[in-house]
Formats: sequence, C-alpha cells, structure tokens
Amino acid sequence: MAGELDKSLLNEHKEKHFTAGEVVRDIIIGVSDGLTVPFALAAGLSGANASSAVILTAGVAEVAAGAISMGLGGYLAAKSEADHYMRELKREQEEIIAVPDTEAAEVAEILADYGILPHEYTPVVNALRKNPKAWLDFMMKFELGLEKPDPKRAFQSAFTIAIAYVVGGLVPLLPYMFIPTVTKAVLASVVLTLMALLIFGYAKGRFTGNRPFKSAFETALIGALASAAAFGMAKAIQG
Repeated sequence: MAGELDKSLLNEHKEKHFTAGEVVRDIIIGVSDGLTVPFALAAGLSGANASSAVILTAGVAEVAAGAISMGLGGYLAAKSEADHYMRELKREQEEIIAVPDTEAAEVAEILADYGILPHEYTPVVNALRKNPKAWLDFMMKFELGLEKPDPKRAFQSAFTIAIAYVVGGLVPLLPYMFIPTVTKAVLASVVLTLMALLIFGYAKGRFTGNRPFKSAFETALIGALASAAAFGMAKAIQG
C-alpha cells in the first residue's frame, strides 16, 4: 500500500526544472555584451560627429571582432573546465589504486556527513570497493563536486556566445543602416537599444530566478551609463 501511495504521488507531482542552464548562461553573456559594447561604441562615435556610414562600418567591424573574441573565450573556458575534470579524474584513479583504504575512509566520511550511520554505510563502501568505476564516479561527484562535462560543450559554447553577441550587437546599429542623419540615428539607437535591454533584462531575470523587473532596470541602466560615458568622453575629447 505504501509503495502504491508513493507511486501515485510521483505520478501526480511532476517537477519542472530548467535544465538548459549552460546554454542560457552563454546566451546571456553574448547578448548582454553584444547589446552594450556596440551601443557604447556607436554613441561614442556619434558624440565625435562621425557619419552614419562610419559608425555603421566601425560597429559591424566591432561586432565581428567581438563575436570571435567572445566565442573564443567561451571555448577556452569550457575547454579548461574539461581539462580540469580529466586531470582530477586521473588523479582520483591513481589514488583509488595506490591508497584504496584511505579512499574508502573518505567515502565513509562523506556518507557520515549526510547523516548515514556506520552500520548503514559500511555495505555501500564495500560495494564501491568491488566496483572501481562506480567508486570513481562517486568520488568525482561527492568528494570533488565535479560532473563529467559534455565533450561537445566547448564548441557549443563558442558558437552560442558568438551568435548571441552578433544578434545583440546588431540591435543598436540598425538605425544607422536606415537613417543617414546621425543625430536622428543616435536617438533611434538609444530608444531601440534601451527597449531591447529592458526586454533582455526581464527575460534574464525570469530564467535566472531573480526579480524580472529589477533585472530589466539594472540591465538597461548599465547600458545607458556605458553609452552616456562613451558619448560624453567623445564630446570632451573633441572639444
């Protein structure tokens, strides 16, 4: 009866967890920088009285360079994470072979930290000692807190960040494609980019579990401050 009740409860309760955290993180990194950096660059060039054509050319070049740079950074970060996992895996394998009793004691200590009593965790320790692969997986996860990385993660991260940067970076440049007058183009760019930052900040807050409206305000504020600083510096240097 108890087993049927538990099964019934599991069928009724369907947990909804967001499992694409790494992809969302890459998108957030790419879009946030893509919206902010070209926006500030365009504002700065507008402050220096550059033409729309010059601003657009410089902006597109920056978006291309930024996408490559950010994508490479994402690749190297994911690659470093994978390399770190493999180094720790090799070290743990060697320790299990060289000092099995010490490693078994560590297993017992980990289980004890979870409130499991000696007579309860001893069979688990003995079972792990008979299964080196399971033992190694246990140590990697519970002793070191490391999960095996996806071998495709580095390329996926690079691609996701680069594309997200391009998408975000083109937003503040769109007005310069259609409005030849710089003063009008920069105002349109400010309005369009701030709207994009508000929407992006709100979505980021929803995905990350933070307060969406606060996240929207903070994201837009950072973008506005960056562009205002670039515009002001350009005016000051020109003056």
